[in-house]
Amino acid sequence: MASQLANAIRFLSADAVQKANSGHPGAPMGMAEMAEVLWTQFLNHNPANPKFYNRDRFVLSNGHASMILYSLLHLTGYNVSIDDLKNFRQLHSKTPGHPEYGYTDGVETTTGPLGQGIANAVGMALAEKKLAAEFNKDGLNIVDHYTYVFLGDGCLMEGVSHEACSLAGTLGLGKLIVLYDDNNISIDGKVDGWFTENIPQRFESYGWHVVPNVNGHDTDALQAAIEAARAETGKPSIICCKTLIGKGAATKEGSHKTHGAPLGVDELEATRKHLGWNYAPFEVPQDVYAGWDAKAKGAKLEAEWNELFAHYQAKFPAEAAEFVRRMEHRLPENFDAHVAEALAEVCEKHEKIATRKASQNSIEALAKVLPEFVGGSADLTPSNLTDWSQSTAITRETGGNYIHYGVREFGMAAIMNGLALHGGVKPFGATFLMFSEYARNALRMAALMKINPIFVFTHDSIGLGEDGPTHQPVEQTATLRLIPNMAVWRPCDTAESLVAWSEAVKAADHPSCLIFSRQNLPFVARSQEQLSDIKRGGYVISAAKGEAQAVIIATGSEVELALNAQTALAEQGIAVNVVSMPSTNVFDKQDAAYRAAVLPEGLPRVAVEAGVSDGWYKYVGLNGKVVGLDRFGESAPAEELFKEFGFTVDNVVAAVKSVL
Repeated sequence: MASQLANAIRFLSADAVQKANSGHPGAPMGMAEMAEVLWTQFLNHNPANPKFYNRDRFVLSNGHASMILYSLLHLTGYNVSIDDLKNFRQLHSKTPGHPEYGYTDGVETTTGPLGQGIANAVGMALAEKKLAAEFNKDGLNIVDHYTYVFLGDGCLMEGVSHEACSLAGTLGLGKLIVLYDDNNISIDGKVDGWFTENIPQRFESYGWHVVPNVNGHDTDALQAAIEAARAETGKPSIICCKTLIGKGAATKEGSHKTHGAPLGVDELEATRKHLGWNYAPFEVPQDVYAGWDAKAKGAKLEAEWNELFAHYQAKFPAEAAEFVRRMEHRLPENFDAHVAEALAEVCEKHEKIATRKASQNSIEALAKVLPEFVGGSADLTPSNLTDWSQSTAITRETGGNYIHYGVREFGMAAIMNGLALHGGVKPFGATFLMFSEYARNALRMAALMKINPIFVFTHDSIGLGEDGPTHQPVEQTATLRLIPNMAVWRPCDTAESLVAWSEAVKAADHPSCLIFSRQNLPFVARSQEQLSDIKRGGYVISAAKGEAQAVIIATGSEVELALNAQTALAEQGIAVNVVSMPSTNVFDKQDAAYRAAVLPEGLPRVAVEAGVSDGWYKYVGLNGKVVGLDRFGESAPAEELFKEFGFTVDNVVAAVKSVL
């Protein structure tokens, strides 16, 4: 007989889905005992302070089962009321269809796109490992918590789960514990026709500790399995919980029909009788509430940690202050001054280098004041240039500050999201711009959650040359700019590269994409005002001598081309301004007066970028001209390609003349 604690989850979930006439009751009903055991016996959390630093993290990777999480938050004492449950899936409610970070206290990450929750959780467990290695001293373990995950068959079908779980095993993330809702059902029905791999063997091959064949409705068996997982400190654990989807439903138990549709009024009524739940919809008896209530336990837990931290603070005051600064997402007080000093040095050097190298120099400069940096690359460190003199690899044995992700672009981006969500670290990770495609949905999720990982993309155009069109990005920069709440930077030289890095680090409520060249680009001398304006996303990098007759807008490697065209036009008596626009997203947020000063009304405009042209008509207008690339590239040396595709001074000059 199911416990009343588990039944409370079943009926709150099913009633909310019924009221919304939309949602997924089957998984919450099937995972109810899993939730009961984990949340009442193991999970360390404080409903009164959902951001308590040393809380366990709970991730519902199969986010369509969101009502199990909302029910748990309500029952244990979070700021989620019964009315919030009644507003499930309604406009502006705290209980959207899939859990959304920032909407609801206690939701650690936005899940729904399957597989990403487990990847986020790997990032959270990795952050815990790194911070514990850095801050714990003399038995004063101020960082000491678990990351627990619920996931289903769908998450394990998604490739990103393979990427993340493989790395988790290699790194020995012993405080990551996954409870797999093994119900053998997905939307299309029994998964036997499309998902038959041996999950225990798969995870054993990753280097995980596996607890197979656990009865997911037996609370004693679940308790023993979680205890066994916690006892294994050198490996992440997966507990394979055999469950019935829609467990307890009077006639639909075990059916895929419970997956994504309300049970129906008659079925719900029959299920109440079947399970002996003699309460109206959304009614929970006081003794059941008392059994779930975690407020007193949570307050005690946090008070004990505060006492531990006070001892730590007395013994290690500098480390304690640094820990709090980082967990509060505050930059060092001297950050802006340090950036100004580094920028002055960059301007003194006048280096002609690839912006990927300028990026590495920027990382080197910023890392001196940002111990929270956690860098990485998807097996392209020597090409992306994302390591620095003080970077050390995170391994099974060591904390470190650099992650070798292997060829796992999607996994890398989703793990970075988890690192950022955990707090205390500032993650960046890199691959070629072309392979941003593999990572795309995790980039979107970062923007949706308003978190601030830094995605580094090098080899930004046909300028990478001989590798050819499979590796030459054409549409990628433009489409990254279309992601709401994403800042995309494509710098033209060492100065813009440092400013782009600085702005990405300072971003509090959005992620950033930093896009860099393989080929060398010249330094452009600027006034102090121009240097200051880089952070505004677009500025006049070279004003016309005399009254301007047109404007050339360019980014990245094409700024040099625009400046050379400006010189050629001047020799023909045509004066033009050159605008460098390293970030269209940031420029668009400037006030109208500033934007009009950079792009004066009435002046004809030409945009130059080695990528698709459509997005630039926003700036040049229908009467303007774009020197772009609306086809795929070719395999040849970079200089030949730029000439082949019209990225020449003569072609830009002709474009300007055509709009005058």
